[in-house]
Amino acid sequence: MRQSKTRRLTTTAMLLALGLVLPFLTGQIPQIGRMLCPMHIPVFLCGLICGWPYGIALGFVLPLLRGALFGMPALFPNGIAMAFELAAYGLVSGLVYFRKGYFCLRSCYVALITAMIAGRVVWGLARCALLGFGAPFTFKMFVAGALLDAIPGIILHLLLIPAVMLALGKTGLVPFRTKTSEE
Repeated sequence: MRQSKTRRLTTTAMLLALGLVLPFLTGQIPQIGRMLCPMHIPVFLCGLICGWPYGIALGFVLPLLRGALFGMPALFPNGIAMAFELAAYGLVSGLVYFRKGYFCLRSCYVALITAMIAGRVVWGLARCALLGFGAPFTFKMFVAGALLDAIPGIILHLLLIPAVMLALGKTGLVPFRTKTSEE
């Protein structure tokens, strides 16, 4: 089932709106909001539903637009680094998921995990480029920011996003099945 360009643009716009609003649910407690990474959810979904061109665009625009509209995340250095991180999420999740065209649970998990790794590496490189290597941004800070602080968000994403894709697949809105054709 191939989606029309209009449908992909509309879905991307809806996910952009969701990405702008979703952080308000966790924004009352900033520590929890940072750990759950609510802006990442629409970007992963966009890459998986609409493909990498839409995912990369949404991922790059979302934190910059949210920072300009609401002041969170602060544009420098967090918003800019997040723009590159989320763009990598949208790019990699879309590329990996659509690569073989299985559209199954296994493909969804492979795409998510690959995108999470790539996005966190891109985030670290962006932070290094923005703040400089060494004293301002150390490897310890990278591990804390990319892994340790994000564990609740990683778990949330690995549980929620495949469940949403499965639900959308059952309604027929996206092609999705529980097994690959090879199984």
